[in-house]
Amino acid sequence: MHIPPFDNQNKPIVDEGDAHVPLTYFNIVKLKAGEAFEYRLKGYESCIVPATGTVTIEVGGETFADIGNRGADVWDGDPEGVYVPTDTGARITARTDTEVFVAGAQFAETLTPFAVRSADLDLVQYGSDDTKTHRKIKHILGAAHHDRVGRLLVSELFTVGTGGWSGFPSHKHDTDRLPDETRHDECYNFRFKPDYGSGLQMLQRIDNEPGDAYHIMNGSTVLIDKGYHPCCVLPGYEMYYFTILGGLSQRSLKQYFQPTHAEQLHTIPGIMDMVAKFK
Repeated sequence: MHIPPFDNQNKPIVDEGDAHVPLTYFNIVKLKAGEAFEYRLKGYESCIVPATGTVTIEVGGETFADIGNRGADVWDGDPEGVYVPTDTGARITARTDTEVFVAGAQFAETLTPFAVRSADLDLVQYGSDDTKTHRKIKHILGAAHHDRVGRLLVSELFTVGTGGWSGFPSHKHDTDRLPDETRHDECYNFRFKPDYGSGLQMLQRIDNEPGDAYHIMNGSTVLIDKGYHPCCVLPGYEMYYFTILGGLSQRSLKQYFQPTHAEQLHTIPGIMDMVAKFK
């Protein structure tokens, strides 16, 4: 499902119990300096990540000051965030004008809040310019925080250079059938540089049968419930997408690569390092 860019007025874009991706939650909160926003998700753990600007976050009796150090866009520095446990109130206060992503995953237990600073990120870069798959991933809640989070994975993905493909070889993760695959609902929010750039999100539910394609623009949100789902950006533009994954029964993601294109795994440098970081 593609949700075109719109002003959500600080209301959830993907709410609790969403019909398409019930395991995930997503909100975009825009605040002027000095403004505050509060929320509490009864059945979802979450992570607050400033896309731009700086915030102070109060959660579970703790205060995490000066989260976020980016300027005009998501290319201006590394992300930071704060983990918010299930059924725990959070207050976001803007230190500067800010746009904040709130990512969530369904999880019943209440854990302990913590901050993720830029030095704590799991970083991986893979692919190549020759294969048009060169990509950098900044895991905010990745392998480094495996023991502190329930079922939520949060990452930022960048195409390196301009043009090219992401999420290829095509893969899916819509069925719990270990050791081959796990069920993880997924939500993306895309940004382009320059911001009038655009791209394509493909969705092929059955190998080698016709699927769907969505024209994604700056601010587009895409919900992935099932099927193989590569995406690409037009030549001359850079692409970013904020990624939320929520598992049905576990946090670690096990991707199942599309049989028709599985041999391409051997042509893309470093791809197995990417797979290993989704824990």
